[in-house]
Amino acid sequence: MAEARAWVLLKSKRRFDLLNPTPLDWELSDLAEGEARTFRWGGSSVWEWPLSDAQHSLLTLEIHRANAPNGLSTLLELANLVHDGSEALGVRWDPITPVKPFLGEGFHKMDVAIQRVIHLRLGLPTVLPADWKSAIKLADRRAAASEALHIAGWSREEIRSTLKIKLLPLTDDPLARRYGGTPWEPWPMRVAEERFLTELERLLKKH
Repeated sequence: MAEARAWVLLKSKRRFDLLNPTPLDWELSDLAEGEARTFRWGGSSVWEWPLSDAQHSLLTLEIHRANAPNGLSTLLELANLVHDGSEALGVRWDPITPVKPFLGEGFHKMDVAIQRVIHLRLGLPTVLPADWKSAIKLADRRAAASEALHIAGWSREEIRSTLKIKLLPLTDDPLARRYGGTPWEPWPMRVAEERFLTELERLLKKH
């Protein structure tokens, strides 16, 4: 029987081994493309486009910045920006919450291993400090509540009762303030990719 293939061919033409990833087997452009082509909410959207992980990650970062009156360290900003990186690099799948309990230990180990090599490549701790994880999660949940209401079509009551998110959705879109455009409208993939990569490279230069 032929040996099973566990690697994927990336935009950079590098072969990324999903089961044995390394920090050197991918480029920043591979991560940016994957972020832009991985969709939130199972692809559901009341707009023409689904919401990408790239746009979600930039939204989460903007929310985190707004909640930090004394500013964030560059490393913490980087950690926030790539918090969903394992979904985008190689796998390119953001499993919806009801599916996650059925994915098994193998998928979880792969997810952790991919996130680890992203952190190593970017100079981040392989395991984030607890206060970093808590702050990123808070911003992530606020982003999720806002996306559910404005993009995925959930009602405010469904966000509270079904999604179990107690944080209130934002009214104003932080990304519209920064980039312009129609508030809460998902970006085309190429736009999302370019904006994610630009922010990633900017933070790495500061770091």
